[in-house]
Amino acid sequence: MTDRFEDLIRAGASADVSGWDFDWLDGHATEERPEWRYARRLSERLGSASASLDIQTGGGEVLAEATRFPPTAVATESWPPNIAHATQLLHPRGVVVVADPDEPPLPFGDAAFDLVTSRHPATIWWGEIARVLRPGGMYVAQHVGPASVFELIEFFLGPQPEARRGRHPDDETAAAMDAGLEIVDLRTARLRIEIHDVAAVVYLLRKVIWWVPDFTVERYRERLRELHDLIQTDGPFIAHSTRHLIEARRPA
Repeated sequence: MTDRFEDLIRAGASADVSGWDFDWLDGHATEERPEWRYARRLSERLGSASASLDIQTGGGEVLAEATRFPPTAVATESWPPNIAHATQLLHPRGVVVVADPDEPPLPFGDAAFDLVTSRHPATIWWGEIARVLRPGGMYVAQHVGPASVFELIEFFLGPQPEARRGRHPDDETAAAMDAGLEIVDLRTARLRIEIHDVAAVVYLLRKVIWWVPDFTVERYRERLRELHDLIQTDGPFIAHSTRHLIEARRPA
């Protein structure tokens, strides 16, 4: 008789984690989505822009959902597998993908874009966002909020009290205003995640590498087994993601 735990571990460890979609999780985990529908909002804004920049585009999956793009459309990404994936996905749509280390300065001139966007950026350089925006231009983004998925992170790493304040929307809006931007809209959401098996956990920790930076299956095998047994006994492991929609304008 095969060991269900080992089968799930192998499934999660062998799954392709390139790109930035999470379709593989179907049947393994579920997550609520924010009510503001970022992808649709992004598509609407792109349709009325003249020059756009999508920062840290990942594999380009969300940006590629747009129905049309402005005459000048650019995306940046730092991770080589994502750069390749985004290039294949976005170049046929007329979007140029630029390899960028996600550190300032952005490789563009001042006031180059009337729309800057980003979904779940790992780092946010407000001064650079303000610099490349034209007067009257908008930054429209969905950010990861504070203590997102910390139920899972702390299961492996233990309590992380100092990290829980990171990415707080109050801090981010203050930093945006310090860079000279005006906050037009800010919305927050706390969303339920249900993890149905450890295959999903292994997949997620291989893909979102900053959650548990030293993760390997062998290093955390005992803890994975404990989580597997917990799911078998109590049902899905429940965590919560936090998100905020932020829209900011460079004053005209």
